[in-house]
Amino acid sequence: MIASIDTAWYRTVNEFARDTAWAHGTVASYASWAGLVLLASLLVVGWLLGRRRADAPRQTATAFLVGAGAVLALLANQAIGPAVGRTRPCHALAHIEVLLHCASDSSFPSDHAMIAGAFAAGLLLLDVRLGLPALVLALLLAFARIYVGVHYPTDVAAGLAIGATIGATLVLLLRPVATSLARQLTRTPLRPLIANR
Repeated sequence: MIASIDTAWYRTVNEFARDTAWAHGTVASYASWAGLVLLASLLVVGWLLGRRRADAPRQTATAFLVGAGAVLALLANQAIGPAVGRTRPCHALAHIEVLLHCASDSSFPSDHAMIAGAFAAGLLLLDVRLGLPALVLALLLAFARIYVGVHYPTDVAAGLAIGATIGATLVLLLRPVATSLARQLTRTPLRPLIANR
């Protein structure tokens, strides 16, 4: 039942993609690399702004953990994907529009969505002013991965949820320790990376 709904939603988005050829280049670039670049750029902005705040060690420690959470989400996908082993829709379904190379790895969960979810959750904990745009960018990336034909809706939904869980958990668990370490580093030549006050 769920699989049939998933396929039906995928085909609906795929038909929309077929009817919007004018957007193919932009969405394909966003789905492939630009979405993650924008999310990483928000993290860099968060780190730069955090260095100027009174609680700079906490902010820069959090920024570091957000980046680490995105990397951890990608690594987790390398374990979850093969265990699930779901065939990508671009290999499983006929007569569909596919705008990117159809990889042969597992479709579930989407690694792009996992990374995006980790970024969004972490950035919300770093600074909600950055986290809300990051959430929008992550949702757009999830949609784009369906639009270009390489993932089912449940692949990206699960990816966002798992990635967000990993990102938020890492920040919440390790922020006190990372902040303490960052404070110690302000007394070393690495201070400019931690605080700019």
